This record gives sequence, C-alpha cells and structure tokens, in this order.
Amino acid sequence: MSEITIYINGKECKGTKEQLILSIAIENGFEIPVMCHDDRVKPYGSCGVCLVEVEDLPRLVRACSTIATDGMKILTHSERAIKNRKAALELLLSDHDGDCRPPCARACPGETDCQGYSGLIALGKYKEAVALIKEKLPLPASIGRVCPHPCEDKCRRELVEESVSLASLKYFAADKDLFSDEPYRPEVARSTGKKIAIIGGGPGGLAAAYFLRIKGHDVTIFEGFEKMGGMLRYGIPEYRLPKEILDREIALIEDLGVTMKNNIWLSKDVMLEQLRKDFSAVLIAIGAWASSSIRCEGEELDDVYGGIDFLLDVAQNGKTVTEQTFKGKSVAIVGGGNVAMDCCRTLIRLGAGRVYNIYRRTRNEMPAEEIEIVEADEEGVIFKTLTNPLEIIAQDGKVTQIRLQIMELGEPDDSGRRAPIPIVGKEEILDVDAVFAAIGQKTVPDGLDGIKFTKGGTLVVDENYQTNLSGVFAVGDAVGDAANDNAFIAIAAIGDARKAADAMDKFFKDEQIVLKKPVLVEKTVTKDDVADIEKVSRAKMPHLTPEARKWNFNQVNYGFSEEAAQKEAARCLDCGCHDYFNCKLIKYADEYNADSKKFGGEKHKRGQDSRHEIVLNPDKCVLCGLCMRVCEEVEDISALGLVGRGFDTVMLPAIGRSLSSAGCNNCGKCVEVCPTGAILKKETRYYVK
Repeated sequence: MSEITIYINGKECKGTKEQLILSIAIENGFEIPVMCHDDRVKPYGSCGVCLVEVEDLPRLVRACSTIATDGMKILTHSERAIKNRKAALELLLSDHDGDCRPPCARACPGETDCQGYSGLIALGKYKEAVALIKEKLPLPASIGRVCPHPCEDKCRRELVEESVSLASLKYFAADKDLFSDEPYRPEVARSTGKKIAIIGGGPGGLAAAYFLRIKGHDVTIFEGFEKMGGMLRYGIPEYRLPKEILDREIALIEDLGVTMKNNIWLSKDVMLEQLRKDFSAVLIAIGAWASSSIRCEGEELDDVYGGIDFLLDVAQNGKTVTEQTFKGKSVAIVGGGNVAMDCCRTLIRLGAGRVYNIYRRTRNEMPAEEIEIVEADEEGVIFKTLTNPLEIIAQDGKVTQIRLQIMELGEPDDSGRRAPIPIVGKEEILDVDAVFAAIGQKTVPDGLDGIKFTKGGTLVVDENYQTNLSGVFAVGDAVGDAANDNAFIAIAAIGDARKAADAMDKFFKDEQIVLKKPVLVEKTVTKDDVADIEKVSRAKMPHLTPEARKWNFNQVNYGFSEEAAQKEAARCLDCGCHDYFNCKLIKYADEYNADSKKFGGEKHKRGQDSRHEIVLNPDKCVLCGLCMRVCEEVEDISALGLVGRGFDTVMLPAIGRSLSSAGCNNCGKCVEVCPTGAILKKETRYYVK
C-alpha cells in the first residue's frame, strides 16, 4: 500500500493510503479523544468528540472516520476543535443519567470511596478495603471512630430505612488490619531529594506526611506537644478514641520513613524563616487551639475555661489530677458541637455533680453528632436548650451562677435555618461553680510573621493551599472557615492535606498547579425509585451501658463482629457507577471542562434491564453504537440494535426481548467497548481502578 505524508500539529507523519487520521495520529503519539471507535469494527463517527481541524477545509472533520490524504495539515487541539468537542460532550451529557460517584463519597470531605470499601467488606476482603481507604485516608481506625460522617447524612439507604454505618465499617476493617501480623503498607516511590518540613503533627500534618512520603519526598514533622496526634490525641477523649489505636496508626506512618520531632514549638524552638532555608517547602498544619469567646460579662473569671484547653488538660494530666478540681461541682458548658459534648461527657466522668449544656437553639439544631447527644443524655447531662449566656456571676472572685437569656426560634433564613431570638424579659439563673466555652476555635498565630491572615484569624491560601509566601503551604483548621459545615473536623483536614500534597509535588516539578473540582453527573433518586428494596435495619453498635461507662474513660463502643460488618456492608445500594474509573465520557468531560448541566431539560428514566448476565442501562448510553457493531461485526450476532426514533432512541434488543432471547452468547465484548458503563456484567459488589 502506497505511503503518504501528513502533518499533525506541524510534525511530519507517515501513513498509508486509505488510513484514518486517527490511526496515523495514534501511531505518532498524538492523543485525540474518541468514544465510538474500535479497530475491530468499521468507522462510525457518531460521538463527535474526535473533531480535528484540517487546513483549507471549512468544516472540522471526524478523525475516526476521515481518510487521510497526502499533504494534509491537521491541528488536533485548535481553539475551534476544542470548542466543538466541549459542545459535543455537553450534548452527550444532557441525557446521560447516573451517579458518577455515590452521594456518600461526594459528601465526604476526604473523598473516601465509601461504596468501594463497603462492597469489599461485604465480601470479607478486609485487606483490599483498607488499601482502598488508605488511598485517601491514612488514619481510618482513628477517624472511623470520631468522624461526624457527613457521608452517612447523604446515604440513599435513608430513602429505604436508615443509612449504612459507613464510619463504623471503616474502623472495623482498619482494626482488622491494624492488629494483623502485616498491616497494610503503601509502596514508597524513589527518593526525589526534596525535603519538606511540616509544622504540626495533627491529622492534617500526619496525612500530608503520609501522602508526601509515598511520593518519594523526605518529610519531617515538627510537633510542639510531647506526642503526635494533635486534636485526635489532645482534643478527643479516650472513651471515643483509645490512644493505643492512634499510636499504632501513627507508627505505621513513621515506619514509611517520616521523621517525627516532638516538643518543638514554632517561634520558640524553631523559626519559620529558618525552616524555609533548610527545606524545599514548608507545610503549616497547626490547627486551631484557642477557644472562641462566649462574649458575655464575667467570662474573664478564673473558673471560666476554654473547652479545648480543658480537654487538653485532661489528656495531659489524666483523670486523677483533673477530677480533684471538678468532683461534685456544678458546671455549665456553652455550645452544641462535638467539643461541647466531649466536655460534658468528660466532666461526668470526672465526677461533676451537675453538668448543664447551654445551647441557644433546640436539640434538633445541635451540630454535634446525634449519638454524642444521645449518649450525653443517657449519662446524665442536663440540656438547657434555647438559652444563651448573659452574665457569669461571681462572689469573692469565684463563679457562683450563670444568667441565661431565654430564646425562641425565628423564621427560617435563606438557608432554611431558624435564627435564635431573645424573648424580652425572660431569663433563668443556674447555680454553677465553673463555665466552659465550647462555641468555636481559633488559630494561634505565633511564629507566622509575614503570612497573611483573614479577618477571621485564619491563614490566607490560594486554591492550591499555598500562602502568600512562596513554597509555604497550609491546611486544616488553621485555614478553616467556621461557616463551613465541615469546618474543624479531622476528615476535612485530611482531605485538604492530600490535595496539598499533590499541589506541593507539582510545585517541586515546576508543573502547573491546577486543583479543580472534577466534572460529575449526579442522579436524582426518590423514595419511589427504591420502593422495591427490602427493608433491613441498620446494625446496632454494641456498647457499654450508661452506668458502666460514666465512671471511667473506657472505650464506649465495642465495634462490629465480622458477621455484623458484612451484613451491614451488604445494605449498600451501590449508587455510584461501577465503571467510573474507565468512563471515557467523564474523563473527557473533565479534560474539556464540559458543563454537565449546560443543556437543561428532563432526562430519560428508563431503568436498567438485568434479566441477563449482562446488564443494560439505557440511561447511561450515549448511542455510540460500539456495542451493536462489535456484536454484529466481530461475533456475527445481532443481539443489540437501535430502537425508537429521535431523542427517544435506545440501544436494546428489539421488541422488548431479553439479551438471552436475542441470541447473546455472553462473550462480554459489548461490555469491553462501552465507553460509559451503560453495559456491565453482573459481578462482585465492588469495582477496581
């Protein structure tokens, strides 16, 4: 066959007569997006994403179906080609209905693959589950115990009865691995020679060290406290997170080759400027260790404590020392979050006589985890909701009372939340010996001279977590936004740390740093859509009774048994697409910044056909025709075809038949070539990248 010469993006390329532009481009190392092409079948040209520009031709041509001619000059990524590819992708997305990622994973600030590890646990594949979790989360046994699990709030199983216990499943699998003979260890890349200093050994700093180390960088963590762990160690009580668990997980990170230095305080023992000189980059992960003000008269008194300061004191000094201060005393804790509940429940364990919780909204509006509120109630905490401190009263310098304003909820604001409003003239006074402020946290800026701060006292960072100082990055509570629902939770700090590690890695390689939210298609599901799902109650976590737990700091929860964990994991509805990591449509949509909602209107909802070993989902189909053509041209079977006309066209067996009755031989070639996961084999309940 005679040879021809064409020019692709200015490069001379050899090909043969009758050869497609796409084939010559691939042979010469050029990438052109394509969804409807396979070398085993004839050109079809249906998807429109392989458009390229040819000199002297007024229209763009499809690289997958256009024969190259001698002397042709082609631009694969001209402005016009990119614009048209994006439009083609947006049209394909307009009737592509499904969940690229399950709502649980989308809601997780750490982006953990909840669906994936649930499926693996259901199969008893605990090692594989931990490996999948640790792609995003290096402290799963610890975080699984303390996370407020926003993932569960979005779990679609709630449309059936109750959400899947995702956090508990996470720490079940992590515990199995942690106490095994060979805990999971990720592969560490070859040394890059880059040295990174991390200031702060809390969840953000530890996670950043983990991800940076496995990329091959040398990492040193500088921590002011005696031990690593940050808020996980010094801000969360032992009964929620046993420190043996935390120690084991930290040891696994250290074993990767991370250097950990304790009792090193920024501005006292080490200076930021010196770290910048000694290291290739610096990451600040100092957390938020100062308690916010109650903003009422008398808060300067000696018997008024910051919630974080109190929990730190208990963690460092232990029960026997701190209980001497509070045993038999009446105390009031102001705040409705998890820190407030931790203070309440810790004071119960220290023998406080009366423990009041002061919160200006109702119990339903409390941001604390529901289980924390329930267990605090069981342990004897007295909830004084719809109250707000007006004054802390003292006698002879000692706190004796707290005066409260009685509140009511007003009309909902734009977000739907009802603001608390004072009821004029209505007050209440409680006799108390101490007051604890647990309404928020602030960053201590010591040693951060030269770094810009927001008006709210947090570090200013760009979209790549870099501060105004070159090579100085920051993550976690120190850059948190108190208005964000995920502010000041460990999984959010860990999610930021992983992204910052990626940004720092690119910084070292002088690559353009672009961290952007991926394009995802989200499906709307109602109760009617899951009406036929069998109701299975959520697994109940075995735990200590209130009487057995309120006098000590023993872990409250026992954890799931294997049988309970597998049964609970099997409740997962598998919402997310099993072919997500291989989906060409979403890959290209992300690459070309396509807007999945550009073309509005109602999407088809046909449901999937699972009568055969091969499952057909026309709602995900983009009518590329590959399945039909590979079936006809490679297998000489016509099990699939285009049914209907226009916008209502679908790729299915004719006249409503099943694949079995249409002659399907179950070869799976249609599954192989489908670019969107619209055709899948019935298989195990997890997917692999």
